[in-house]
Amino acid sequence: MQTYIKLNHMQIHKPLIFILLIINSFSSKLSAQHTEHNEDIIAKTPNQNSNRILSFLALGDSYTIGQGVQQKYSWPYQLKDTLSTLSVAIDTLTVIAQTGWTTNDLKNALLQKSPVPHDFVSLLIGVNNQYQKKPFTQFKKEFDDLLKQAITLAGGSKNVIIISIPDYGVTPFGSDNSLKIGRAIDKYNSYIKQKAKVEEVSFVDITNVSRSLGDAEYALAEDKLHPSNIQYRKWVELIVPVLLSKLNH
Repeated sequence: MQTYIKLNHMQIHKPLIFILLIINSFSSKLSAQHTEHNEDIIAKTPNQNSNRILSFLALGDSYTIGQGVQQKYSWPYQLKDTLSTLSVAIDTLTVIAQTGWTTNDLKNALLQKSPVPHDFVSLLIGVNNQYQKKPFTQFKKEFDDLLKQAITLAGGSKNVIIISIPDYGVTPFGSDNSLKIGRAIDKYNSYIKQKAKVEEVSFVDITNVSRSLGDAEYALAEDKLHPSNIQYRKWVELIVPVLLSKLNH
């Protein structure tokens, strides 16, 4: 005689219940194994940027110290803050820069300060050579020397980032001579970009940002010459991917 069990007002054959229990148990084990497998993959897949601690040396002039804005709004410090949100910590941020510095001034400062090697080094210099009408041949020689020093301090060309010179001809300060200034800046940046290619270092073009923003109210600091914190943030948006690509290779 067959035995039946009443369940939810339905009659189910007892052997069938046993089979269903086995299937359910097997499915549960598969599900648990699948979950453990996924968790194991997650655990074994490294976050390439997780808990990275770096040192960063920023070399330059007023554009690097952030003349006209608070230090925290200069692009090196905004870079530091942005990277922290991506699990990359700049533990040591060294800025060697000063308003009005030419390539020669920066060379002398490096001799005096003798900075220690850093994981990454940036170089943004030359606008004061142009503004002070220093010989272009002098700029080229001194820029070459500075780039060599940057490569040495960074432990290799792959850890150096050259940033282009912004066009101050679009600001009220340079509006009376904007075309001439723009052409001169292009000349300097063309040489800088060429050297970056030869030395195999990264080149970040922020000049187009300065030109696209022009003299918009939010684009400049109160002095109507130097970039605002908003413009520096846009520079950082271009620099971050370059730096992260270096970390991941």
